[in-house]
Amino acid sequence: MRTVVLTKGVPDFREGQVSFDEDGHLERGKTPTVMNPNDKHALRAALQTKVRNGGTVSLMSMGPPGYEEVLQEGMTDVYADDCYLLSDREMGAADTWATAMTVATGIQNLEESPDLVFAGFKTADGETGHTGPQTAWCLGMPLVTHVVALDVDEEAGTLRAKRLVEGDVEEIETVETELPAFVVADPEFEPTYRKAAHRLAWKDLREETRERAESFEDHLTVWDHADLNLDPDYIGLDGSPTIVAGVDPIPRAPSEREATVVDPDDESGMEQVFDELAPYAAGD
Repeated sequence: MRTVVLTKGVPDFREGQVSFDEDGHLERGKTPTVMNPNDKHALRAALQTKVRNGGTVSLMSMGPPGYEEVLQEGMTDVYADDCYLLSDREMGAADTWATAMTVATGIQNLEESPDLVFAGFKTADGETGHTGPQTAWCLGMPLVTHVVALDVDEEAGTLRAKRLVEGDVEEIETVETELPAFVVADPEFEPTYRKAAHRLAWKDLREETRERAESFEDHLTVWDHADLNLDPDYIGLDGSPTIVAGVDPIPRAPSEREATVVDPDDESGMEQVFDELAPYAAGD
């Protein structure tokens, strides 16, 4: 079973140091970066597949050299075998379409075609949820979104998945498709390991990958646009049909906030705290 997981670094908005250039484009090299939170659900789905079905897992991301730390974190989380970073200036300032074109080409450049590709629901810096489905379209793979549970039948070459359908009420829909397939994991995804053999395999993989992640550079491949034979006119900013009309900075929270210190031994003070919090506990 050959699996690829797409992940991305996003600005760490907690630091309050998000940097934009004069044209409104995010300067990722000058902005603290963390792994996109929704990608962790895709990592868990890929890990479940590796534990249950064996095989290899590769992580892939597009971004500046600083994304190597994100890949190292992902390697530890998903017990990945190797990592791929698509990175050069020609890829910079890409919108979702140009990103999908680049990532799809990276996947097609792998020595072995994947049986499954996993992506997160959406990114914290874009919130569009477009990149995963657009990448699936570029690859010509069947797409299953909002996946909350899945099983792979290697012998039959099929994926059976439960997906969350939101409407007037939330419903679970069960679908089946042939491999290879593209999966967008929902935040509600929870991995399950029903057999003792699965739990033992999970433990063995954890120890093995901790050692691998310490020297993850030995398992990292970096490709630029020339390595992927990509035309600069169709990637990065030049290949992005999206136009940024403007950017509004996120205001920083005040560094000092008013606070009342109450001694736990002060009965009167604690009664005031209780009276203040009681309406919220009641749902008001």
